[in-house]
Amino acid sequence: MFEMVKKLTVAFGVSGNEEEIREVIKSEIKDRVDEIIVDTLGNLIAVKKGSGKKIMAAAHMDEIGVMATYIDDKGYIRFSNIGWVSQFYALGQRVKFKNGVTGCIFYEEKLDEMKDLKLSRMYIDIGANSRTEAERKIRIGDTACFLGEAVQTGDMIISKALDDRSGCAVLVETIKTLPKTDNEIYFVFTVQEELGLRGAKTAAYGIMPDMAIAVDVTLTGDTPECKLMEVRCGGGPAIKIKDNSVICHPEIKRLLSDCAEKSNIPYQYEILESGGSDPGAIHITGGGIPSGAVSIPCRYVHSPIEAVNVEDLKNSVKLLTEALMR
Repeated sequence: MFEMVKKLTVAFGVSGNEEEIREVIKSEIKDRVDEIIVDTLGNLIAVKKGSGKKIMAAAHMDEIGVMATYIDDKGYIRFSNIGWVSQFYALGQRVKFKNGVTGCIFYEEKLDEMKDLKLSRMYIDIGANSRTEAERKIRIGDTACFLGEAVQTGDMIISKALDDRSGCAVLVETIKTLPKTDNEIYFVFTVQEELGLRGAKTAAYGIMPDMAIAVDVTLTGDTPECKLMEVRCGGGPAIKIKDNSVICHPEIKRLLSDCAEKSNIPYQYEILESGGSDPGAIHITGGGIPSGAVSIPCRYVHSPIEAVNVEDLKNSVKLLTEALMR
């Protein structure tokens, strides 16, 4: 599982620029599905055909990043966020632009107090000595992802973009190991989730499934002095009850809980008090689609050192597989 996560996290895929990660995923699954579609917005849809229920399983391919907005006379690049980027998490980090150019993020020296730090007071240094030199490498509108190669320490994987390449890894492994079923399964690797669940909305409208299950990360309550939350790494996949974008359909919640109980898969329940996820767009598509989610407990979300438990990933594959077989 680690090798798959490592392969997926290293690929570039800032929201709106998911071409590279899409090709990596496509190469992993192309011989394991009946049909592969790339829709107008860029969602990758892999179909295992059947005559039973039409089920959509989704995970988003995109990751947070930054976009170049201005280059000054000395070659320093100002930037804005793509998705939610913390100025404190970004400070002192390396970034890689889509064309491979790397740089580092730092802040204006005239800043008096760190509490006043904002992205608008920060810049990217790519080693250029002038605007002209910088413009040979970077153009306004170019996007960059954070750097943070996947490593495993004990049962934990630490990497950038585990939100949601870990969910993509769960879908890929499910595709590879799913037994034959009468259900028609649409595995959807969505785009632009970090910008407002955009890809999931268009994909769901095109498919109009009977039900949908998304796989994404969620916050945890298992680090020192953190906000209290009944989710911890190593406790098994979390079955979503609600977040700010969705109250999950009770039948999907019940299905996932029953599958976990009958297969002795450890699980926990998730109530996320901030943020949203793909089911938020899927469940209000068309006349409504019963939707739910399997959530992977993840520490330090939206940082270059996100951390998930390997056993939680494996158990997420088991739980999703059982649900899709029903």
